[in-house]
Amino acid sequence: MNTMILHYIYDPLCGWCYGAASLVKAAREILSVHPHGGGMMTGTRRQAVTPQLREFVKQHDARIAQVSGQHFGKGYLEGLLCDTTAVFDSEPPTAAMLAAETIAGRGLDMLAQLQIAHYVEGRRIADRAVLIEVAASLGLDPASFAKALDHKSGKGVQAHFHETRAFMAQIGAQGFPSFVLESSGVFQAVEFSSFLGRPQDFQDWLRSRTNSAAVTPAEEAFACNAGSCAI
Repeated sequence: MNTMILHYIYDPLCGWCYGAASLVKAAREILSVHPHGGGMMTGTRRQAVTPQLREFVKQHDARIAQVSGQHFGKGYLEGLLCDTTAVFDSEPPTAAMLAAETIAGRGLDMLAQLQIAHYVEGRRIADRAVLIEVAASLGLDPASFAKALDHKSGKGVQAHFHETRAFMAQIGAQGFPSFVLESSGVFQAVEFSSFLGRPQDFQDWLRSRTNSAAVTPAEEAFACNAGSCAI
């Protein structure tokens, strides 16, 4: 029986996390994936959309699309990124992800759908109404989800961010996304950047690791320097 866990450190507003979405999907088919939201854009790090932010983000998005093959939609590129009334805030979508996990064990499904809502459709995933609509599109009961969302918002999601940052410090993770394999309490940092756009190869590599008894401690090298969003 495979007891290996893949820890996935993410942020819903991290473009490279969107670029790695196919890797997460492939990984989930063969082993347990534990997500950890890091709160990249929260509190004083929340970002209002400005022309400066738009140009900065678009440069990175173009590179992400080239490397990963992920599609950035017109609603995002020509809609959301041009809406100077919009604010990028990681806290509400992370709370939504936690709520979906709580009521149905579908946190990662929620995250994937939120990434599509943001990067393809250009929707405001920091808005409560949008989060409830996205949950409903996954087949989650809107009333139950809304109640769970309210419970996970505020102190609930802040506690989750605190736990994630402590975990990141423990394993030496420096940005989003980060992948770490755990086996028998031993952690191995995963250099994932070479697998972007190659989910089958990533899955094959993970399968080879699950069949191997040797796991290298993360302290030896945390190779997540390229293709990630800094903390």
